[in-house]
Amino acid sequence: MTLENISALPTAEAVEALDLYIAAHPNEDDAYTLRGLRHWALGHRAKAINDYLKAISINPQSRAVQALANANAILDFYNKDLYNP
Repeated sequence: MTLENISALPTAEAVEALDLYIAAHPNEDDAYTLRGLRHWALGHRAKAINDYLKAISINPQSRAVQALANANAILDFYNKDLYNP
């Protein structure tokens, strides 16, 4: 199964397929990035960030750089208007 085929799967199925794909292709940064995106969609923030970091360690020019920056921006968001003492 290719990454294009896996990306068409529903989120939970894609994560399972990506686990198998990564076991066979451990140095493919796009697979880690895609799995990170799917983990993020499932609400597994730590797993997503770990996948982004792994993709970046394999390829510093990976699109995971932008995904990690977006994740950090979301996690760093603070709205003082929502603070209720």
